[in-house]
Amino acid sequence: MTAGAPWSWAVYLAIALSGCTALGAQVVWTRLLSLLLGATVYTFSIILAVFLFGLGIGSCAAALLSQRVGRPRLMLGCCQLLLTAAIAWAAYIIGQVLPYRPIEPTASGSPWVVFEFELLRALLAILPASSLWGASFPLALAAIAMSGDDPARPVAETYAANTIGAIVGALATSLWLIPSFGTQRAQQLFIGLSAVAAGLALMSPAFSPRPAAYPRAGAMRPRPRSLGPAVLAASSGMAALLAWSVAPIPGVTIAYGRAAASWIGHARIVYAGEGMNSSVAVTTLPSGSLNFHVSGKVEASNELMDMRLQLMLGHLPALVHQNPRSVLVVGMGSGVTAGSFVPYPEIERIVVAEIEPLVPMVISQYFGRYNNNVVRDSRVAVVYDDARHYVLTTTEKFDIITTDPIHPWVKGSAALYTKEYFELLARRLNPGGVVAQWVPLYESSPDVVKSEIATFFDVFPQGTVWDNGIGYDVVLLGQTGGATVDVDRMQRRLDRGDHALAIESLRDVRFGSAVDLLATYAGRASDLAPWLAHAERNRDVNLRLQYIAGLDFNVRQRQQIYDQIMAYCRFPGDLFVASNEIKQRLRKSFDMKELLRKSLAQRRSKTQDEN
Repeated sequence: MTAGAPWSWAVYLAIALSGCTALGAQVVWTRLLSLLLGATVYTFSIILAVFLFGLGIGSCAAALLSQRVGRPRLMLGCCQLLLTAAIAWAAYIIGQVLPYRPIEPTASGSPWVVFEFELLRALLAILPASSLWGASFPLALAAIAMSGDDPARPVAETYAANTIGAIVGALATSLWLIPSFGTQRAQQLFIGLSAVAAGLALMSPAFSPRPAAYPRAGAMRPRPRSLGPAVLAASSGMAALLAWSVAPIPGVTIAYGRAAASWIGHARIVYAGEGMNSSVAVTTLPSGSLNFHVSGKVEASNELMDMRLQLMLGHLPALVHQNPRSVLVVGMGSGVTAGSFVPYPEIERIVVAEIEPLVPMVISQYFGRYNNNVVRDSRVAVVYDDARHYVLTTTEKFDIITTDPIHPWVKGSAALYTKEYFELLARRLNPGGVVAQWVPLYESSPDVVKSEIATFFDVFPQGTVWDNGIGYDVVLLGQTGGATVDVDRMQRRLDRGDHALAIESLRDVRFGSAVDLLATYAGRASDLAPWLAHAERNRDVNLRLQYIAGLDFNVRQRQQIYDQIMAYCRFPGDLFVASNEIKQRLRKSFDMKELLRKSLAQRRSKTQDEN
């Protein structure tokens, strides 16, 4: 520690606490703002840019002011005091203002207009605090540096103290504070730590040397006795009042994010929790709909369109595979997909890979009647791990893998849509294995969906597409063996007494037979080749999907995408192995679905022309 700087340890500790609160608050505010702005790569970039901009202007302003005004230690203490108010301000804006002052993302056709509004909202919330944290570092350095000292040493020591505090703050907030106490208590703690940093900075001995930046004749001059105790008492009272004013993030914000204002009074929050990796919620609607939310959006529900999709992800591969014994489910969600394997007596092991512990431990319990209480089944093993890491490191192979990740526009999820990821899945399949991949058509664009499907078909060239009958999402099926479906054998399995629960589960979503389930066929790789001819592949080296999906997640083009896919769909006579009677029933179901789709398309076109 630098010689000749009395009580410099207090400044070092103050700047360490400043770094701790800065990075800790950034973690909290990134989590909360991503709910309100959408958890895209662009949102994270905006938040980081605002934070760095604040650090920069604060640092420049403090360096100029300290040279003109002097007393950097007093200014450092004042910065920390002001931070208690700035943190409380950010908590108020993010928790109590922005959720109830929404913008309509679909009002503009350009994502850049939306980004401008998001930038303004981020500036309003976190610029004051980030500027004060930026000012703290040069003030701490000026308070420590002494005339005649080697400047390298105080710079290194101040930088080290601030960096260590920042590391502790980021890790402790991510791994402990938020999952254990929530974002409200975390922000209250940061206010308290800022008050402590202010008290430390304002403590001083009776005589202290003037800093090196402002030398005058006579390095020592008398100063009043320390005001630390009085200031500490006042700042403690102020911090306590400000901390008390921090309200918990509303459950409706955790559930509906950007659309929170429109759901107030319409949805009842049954559960809202902030986990280590994401914020989750369960809501009910007057209609009886039960919804599971992640990152401010509905991820699963008990409504027909969602139940059909979730059950198709399980039943399709379970019935297409001739004799499945083991299953890997990537992403627990509501547990309905994992639970769809429970009625199959031949399945001996079901592994669920889920990164957020709250989902299997809490969320799946609310959907117990729909997921066959899957977490209580003796065949089920839940692995708390990143899906990519688990698939890469496990030596176990499976007959079936279903992968139902969050939307590709959510930052980080594009890694579960890359060619390399699908190749990993293929290597984890036993001979004859089947993989099922979810692809959403909503909150997406044709380019995004083309990229997802084309990347999958590169690894599974005989892959097929299946829709849930509503044009909301599709399921991709890939196989390591032959790409045929024995329909007669499938129906015989469903007719067996030990599969009664499986057929009952299918009937709940209006699939009364194998024919009804297979009538959801929507195309295959060879048919869709012209549509996918110029599609960009999503690779680990660029993760381009998260960038194009992040630009298009506000668009509403699902019907257009669905119609484009179905335009290439042809009845696959060579795909289904079945008796003539069953094939005729399949063709009839397929033709009826096509007639209905065209009729609805004509009706939509007529309505648009009238408008």
